[in-house]
Amino acid sequence: MNKPAFLALAFLTTAVLSPSVSPAQAFKVAKYRIGGDGGTDYLTAEPGTGRVFVSRSTHVIVIDGATGTVIGDIPDTPRNHGIALAPKSGHGFITSAGDSTVTMFDVTSLAVIKKIKVPTGGLDGIMYDDFSDRIVLTNHSRPAGTVVAIDPKSGDIVATVQLEDDSPEGAASDGKGKIFVNNEGKNTIQVIDERTMTPVASWPLAPCEGPTGIAYDRATDRIFAGCGKTSVVVDAKTGKVVATIANGDGVDALGWDPLQKLIYIPAGRDSNVTVVRQDSPDKYTVVATVPTMRGAKTISVDTQKHVAYLFQPEYGPLPPGTPPPQPGQRPPRGPVIGAWFFAISH
Repeated sequence: MNKPAFLALAFLTTAVLSPSVSPAQAFKVAKYRIGGDGGTDYLTAEPGTGRVFVSRSTHVIVIDGATGTVIGDIPDTPRNHGIALAPKSGHGFITSAGDSTVTMFDVTSLAVIKKIKVPTGGLDGIMYDDFSDRIVLTNHSRPAGTVVAIDPKSGDIVATVQLEDDSPEGAASDGKGKIFVNNEGKNTIQVIDERTMTPVASWPLAPCEGPTGIAYDRATDRIFAGCGKTSVVVDAKTGKVVATIANGDGVDALGWDPLQKLIYIPAGRDSNVTVVRQDSPDKYTVVATVPTMRGAKTISVDTQKHVAYLFQPEYGPLPPGTPPPQPGQRPPRGPVIGAWFFAISH
């Protein structure tokens, strides 16, 4: 097992609270400096164990959330994006856009079992659906995005669904036979019937723009869609937007703690996480703004330990002579000189 450089420095801070929140409701932030190479996209907390699986471009690291220590590494996942864990089979899955494969591994030993070739390409988001006991991929395929379902025991692809948008992002299950997919390009949620694996509805999300992260509250049948600056709450029975939430810009994931009734919305451009309390199915209150760092745009919540985790690389200066970006191109980044791992608790 390869163990990259790990904990170098840790800080403990307190979130900025809204005026209506008492000191007893303060959110604590543990911040750990992590070594190793690679950028990042999604991370996944394993409920109850304290382990957090973090994408790092070409490999996935496993961090002990309590100490910020790197305790494992899964190699050979080129241009990876997300990680999903299937508890019934004891298998984990990693999406790699670089070679259009899903790496299937043993969750306990982290040993790679096999690579699953996904013909549609565009691999990005991934989740585990407990209703169907399947791994669900949301792919930026061309000319249209796809949802691909995988049997977590065998690793076989069992269904493929074509979507209305080539930029599907997060997906969430209601636990009763429907999957909801955020379409970033068209600003919609598309509803998939799992029994037939066909799209059955498409709901506009205005005033949300660029929906990415998503979560489902099974107690109230509400969908939370993370969007830049204004996230929305959707009634899953009617498809109607029933509430809006003001948050930061640069959202790419969303966390939900159903027992504490807290939504975590990370904003990479604004360097913070908006924490929102569900007061009732259609009423939501911002209770804290947690400072993080620029670029930290994805999040995962351990729903048993009630801790939210983020991860973000730190980039050094650009090499001398680096040409400026062309119009429409993303600004270049310097070399990775470290990374920061955040643990937010309440």
